[in-house]
Amino acid sequence: MSQTNISASFCCMPIRVGIVGTGYAAKARAEALKGDEQFLSCGMQPLAEEMRKRKQNPTRSLLVTVAGHTPETAEAFSQTFQVQSTTSWQQLVEREDLDLVIISTINRDHGAIARAALENDKHIIVEYPLSLDPTEAESLVSLAAKKNKLLHVEHIELLGGLHNAIKQSLSKIGKIFYARYVTINSKQPAPQKWTYRSSLFGFPFVGALSRLHRFTDLFGQVDAVNCQSQFWYTDIDLYKACLCNAQLRFNNDVIGEVVYGKGETFCQSENIFTLYGEKGTLIFTPQQGQLLQGEKIQSIEVGARRGLFAKDTKMVIEHLLEGTPLYVTPEASLYTLKVADFTRKASETGKTIELK
Repeated sequence: MSQTNISASFCCMPIRVGIVGTGYAAKARAEALKGDEQFLSCGMQPLAEEMRKRKQNPTRSLLVTVAGHTPETAEAFSQTFQVQSTTSWQQLVEREDLDLVIISTINRDHGAIARAALENDKHIIVEYPLSLDPTEAESLVSLAAKKNKLLHVEHIELLGGLHNAIKQSLSKIGKIFYARYVTINSKQPAPQKWTYRSSLFGFPFVGALSRLHRFTDLFGQVDAVNCQSQFWYTDIDLYKACLCNAQLRFNNDVIGEVVYGKGETFCQSENIFTLYGEKGTLIFTPQQGQLLQGEKIQSIEVGARRGLFAKDTKMVIEHLLEGTPLYVTPEASLYTLKVADFTRKASETGKTIELK
């Protein structure tokens, strides 16, 4: 995809945006777009001044419309952000007054919406995962390249203070041989939301793809996958708790263990990332980090996680306008999605899967 061609198409107009979804991520995107009221400095200041003289708002992006799961949620969202409400996502992606579609709805629908948007010549931001099916996701990456359209799969965990602190500290512990990441979210009681429905959320490591993406970003290629999972179902699709434990063997000999659980079966939450190296150990929580080397303990600052959806949105707008690089590629997200799907297969078969 040519960044030059993309940026040239937006040099004299705001990027017109439609959002599919009305939840937390959609609202964060909308707030970011509403707050984006400055032109980029590169060759656009004269146009900004001319628009100010005409009493026009010189925005880089313009939120035009939203489509929600129900007409009621879409209408409430549209009133909050003073934008139009579109009846369905199918109608939204067909609108000719949109350049960019942001997909912030249930995981099950990501692939279908992304395909329809690309077929209607729209650029795309989609919250991970791109699809619940890696084969469909791969075809979407190919379609975006063929259409010369941006397909950006959000992975804001890579922008956060925790991940950056880990990357900056890795060299201090020498050759890493084992890493363990545990995220358990206690919910009393478990919410009856789509994130607790297998058909809508996907297999836990697919729906919560960021857990594995931290590992593939840090350690690269995976050679083998094993996984165990347990669900506490209240009906055929809805569960009140889940627990998944995946073991990953990387090409560089690192052994990774990822534990993900949520729901009312857990009485206590936990979030800890531990990395063992030949020269020390790193222990991170979302708030702070520690470097342990013998009896020496050194504190490591961890930056805040707030504002990451806004940062991601801003980076995409600047990429479309100026061709500035993004922090993640759709191919990297696709690779992690394939690894996540192998954890599902390993859980179902009870066998270790070799990826070589």
